[in-house]
Amino acid sequence: MESFRRHIEAQVLSLTGLAIGGVDYENPPGDPGLFGPDSVCWRVHGDFTSMLVGGISALLLQALHPLALAGVWDHSNFREDLLGRLRRTGQFISATTFGSQADAQRLIERVRAIHLKVTGHAPDGRPYAAYDPDLLTWVHVAEVSSFLKAHLRYLNPLLPASDQDRYYTEVARIAEALGARNVPRSRQEVENYYQATRPQLLCDERSREIVRILFEAPAPSRLAKPFGALMMRAGVDLLPDWASEMLDLRQSAHERQLIRVGVKRTAPVLRWAVRSGSVHRARRRMGLPIR
Repeated sequence: MESFRRHIEAQVLSLTGLAIGGVDYENPPGDPGLFGPDSVCWRVHGDFTSMLVGGISALLLQALHPLALAGVWDHSNFREDLLGRLRRTGQFISATTFGSQADAQRLIERVRAIHLKVTGHAPDGRPYAAYDPDLLTWVHVAEVSSFLKAHLRYLNPLLPASDQDRYYTEVARIAEALGARNVPRSRQEVENYYQATRPQLLCDERSREIVRILFEAPAPSRLAKPFGALMMRAGVDLLPDWASEMLDLRQSAHERQLIRVGVKRTAPVLRWAVRSGSVHRARRRMGLPIR
């Protein structure tokens, strides 16, 4: 049984930023990082299943902003190395949440430096820059709202409203460190933000290509293939109705029910198997029990 657990854990960790290396979550002892173990973001970001579902949904959502998508399209190798891009994004989220203060700040500065080089023009001729404060806010909101929504659906639907607002307040710190402005800090502010931003969104050929790439991405192993397909469908299910309509990714009520049952049956196995994720290592750094 232990060898089976380790095999599942290895498969899971191969999909995360831990596969890249470069961040020591277990040192220095006692360093709380930017947030500490009592933060809401430690709870929300500490579950692999809900973070994966939320991350997929966020990628689909982000593909609807033509200027944000143009930067990824022109300056990223996601078409050849989607898993690598997901790992790098995962590493940034994990390191800024669970890493030491020094590692978190180092990755923030690295991303800021990368953003300075990502400039160009969208197909409609409009200029874009990855360091644009408004684009940074869009990417941030799409991510964290998806992470929280997945957490509520697949881990803790009873998370108090006050803690949900506290989560948005906590993670705004990272967005602002990257240069974002007017970052929403509550559920209501996130809702207002989406209402104001929707007129800027567009589903075009590039958006549809992102959907195709995500759905056709090769699985890292035969064991992971059915799991990956389920997570993709769960990511679509997590989208706001207006976003799934724009992307033409409709699911029937019956299909959505089957997806949610499938994820809820899979998630406990993964939580049992994974004992050396970023959150587990960070808890060891803080001298806390692993749970």
